[in-house]
Amino acid sequence: MDNPHLIKRETSSDRMQHGVHREKPLARVQAVPWLLFILALAGALWFAWLAYGPKNLGDPVATSLVAFERQNRLTVFSAQLSPVVASRDSRLFGTIQSRQVAVIPARVDYTLDLSKMGRDRMRWDAETKTMDVQLPALTVGRPNLDEGRAQYLREGLWISRDAQDNLTRQNTRLAEQQAMEQAANPVLMGLARSAAKDAIRQNLTIPLEVAGYGEVTVNVRFDGEALPAR
Repeated sequence: MDNPHLIKRETSSDRMQHGVHREKPLARVQAVPWLLFILALAGALWFAWLAYGPKNLGDPVATSLVAFERQNRLTVFSAQLSPVVASRDSRLFGTIQSRQVAVIPARVDYTLDLSKMGRDRMRWDAETKTMDVQLPALTVGRPNLDEGRAQYLREGLWISRDAQDNLTRQNTRLAEQQAMEQAANPVLMGLARSAAKDAIRQNLTIPLEVAGYGEVTVNVRFDGEALPAR
């Protein structure tokens, strides 16, 4: 039989268990004010955005023009060409004839002059969140000939150094002319225009969405093209 007058001693394990039970409610109590503060701050920011955000988005056309000002000229497409040309050289009253065929790789860049972009080329429809952009004509750059990778085939009984230099100069001039003609063909021009439109859509859509306009539509056309159907 237990003695009622004996006092049961509290062991260290008992004290630890009691401490754990006391600390858990205390931790929950201390976390509540911080949680309420975070919820209150989030609510204040949300209501502030509703009250002031949509009214301070600024001018969408000005936002788009700033995106253009970052780069005055934009390269939208590059074509790799391989003109095949031939030239002749005649010396000593035609008694010595020589001929050279050359394949000279060339690169042609297609660029947009963004300095020509102004408010008169842009129109914003706030109701549909649509930006209509009219671009100036593409500029076809001068061919960049890679004569280091050129291939030559020479014909003739005897080709002097002067004759060889003359043949090379002629072929270089002919290759540049041919590359310009090839770069202006409708297929390459169509590819360059499509690349330009895609680049402008991307350059304008992202800044407008970041500025807070949400999901926007950017229609791009070149001078002389009809407006897209709505």
